[in-house]
Amino acid sequence: MRLRRRGLASINSEIRDGIMPAADTIARVAKDPDALPHTPSNYRVTALIIACALFMEQMDSTVLATALPTMARDFGVPATSMSSALTSYLLALAIFIPASGRLADRFGSRTIFRAAILIFVGGSMLCGQATSLPFMMGARFLQGLGGAMMIPIGRLVLLRSVAKEDMVQAMSWLIMPALIGPILGPPVGGAIVTYLDWRWIFYLNVPIGLLGVILVTRFIGEVREDRPAKFDVPGFILSGVSLGCLLFGFEMTSRTGELSRAIVLIVVGLIAGVAYIRHAKHRSDPILDLSLMRIPTFRLSVIGGSLTRITQGAQPFLLPMMLQLGFGMTAAASGAITIAGAIGSLMMKSLAPRVLRRFGFRNSLIVGGLCASSGYAVAGLFRPDWPIPAIFGVLMISGFFMSFQFSAYNTIAYDEIPSSRMSSATSFYATFQQLMLSLGICVGAASLHVGMLGTGATRPALTDFTLAFLVVTAVSASATIWNRRFAVDAGAELSGHRA
Repeated sequence: MRLRRRGLASINSEIRDGIMPAADTIARVAKDPDALPHTPSNYRVTALIIACALFMEQMDSTVLATALPTMARDFGVPATSMSSALTSYLLALAIFIPASGRLADRFGSRTIFRAAILIFVGGSMLCGQATSLPFMMGARFLQGLGGAMMIPIGRLVLLRSVAKEDMVQAMSWLIMPALIGPILGPPVGGAIVTYLDWRWIFYLNVPIGLLGVILVTRFIGEVREDRPAKFDVPGFILSGVSLGCLLFGFEMTSRTGELSRAIVLIVVGLIAGVAYIRHAKHRSDPILDLSLMRIPTFRLSVIGGSLTRITQGAQPFLLPMMLQLGFGMTAAASGAITIAGAIGSLMMKSLAPRVLRRFGFRNSLIVGGLCASSGYAVAGLFRPDWPIPAIFGVLMISGFFMSFQFSAYNTIAYDEIPSSRMSSATSFYATFQQLMLSLGICVGAASLHVGMLGTGATRPALTDFTLAFLVVTAVSASATIWNRRFAVDAGAELSGHRA
């Protein structure tokens, strides 16, 4: 079975980072007898239905980033405070992703997938009605609850309804619509904000979601486990309290006059985290299995990938704001530029397998990580007199290398994971991915705030954005320390590389 893994390296990408299953998972999945009858049309239809949900989620996140400065003006808050709207969504993902698989096992994948789409659409409608930042944060959290179940369960639906021999083709049908979202999102969001009203950003999800519910009901089979594992309620509560308090505590450190509350939240988060670690040691099926960190390639991928994702989480927050507030661009103009990273990511997909086969995971991660960090550091030096093609080129190259990093991390992470622990590993890895993306927004916002405190300004200047970009890229560059600890022959079966 392991022979089929080589061609799957390009499928494991950073598209909503962690959504695609690892190659080992694909190679080992067995066809479920209760799934829909196996025909070519079935796996294509299933993949496209799930891709629509992924497209909706990707489109929403990339469109929103372009609209943040305009939304801040309407809410009467500083632009940097809008990081809370992004953080609350990613926080919900981090909290509820571990629970998604067990809910699907107990209640059925079609039932939960359909409910997730409805929750996401309901959250989108509330976002369109928001009149204040706290209202928006609550609506975005509800959206995140739907997204946390929608995408991982969509992956499970595909794994359970597609035969092994058709998995590569099914993933191709799934991945291409998903790539369209990040490319269309910035220009569409910019056009909506410039020529219409930012609230239409969220209303776009309503027809797509309702169509998805109809298609799921019609074409997706109901699959559940005969003996689902008992839900780890104490672990879910402790991990949720820990992640929630830590994320919002770090995010509040970037706000004026909120330091004392931020410290209280961080302390509560640390205490809950320690309590969860003690709980997990005495449970055979914890909701987040910390013992997975004893596996070398998984541990290094989690640590190195987490540091890299801090930069990736901060970039969509910092870049549109810099182009609009620092350069004076319209939302439409900044959106047209920020699609460069998505285009670079798309270009990477066909090259990743060949690069990994030629140089191996260790060398590729070291060089690719330094190139990606350097590219985003250069982005912090952008100024209004830079030629637009030069800005576009830097962002496209940065997106190429950052996407390559995630493709490699998402593949090598599961190289030594036994099939019996694959579900736990996927939940653990996806949770940390979302946690670090959220932390990236916090780090970017805090860095902007520090720069503004130094000058006493109430609006971030270009030098403040430069500081923020340099801080977050220094974090991702530090992943080189961990990338060097990979064995020279790590993932040789995955890549086909021979030292």
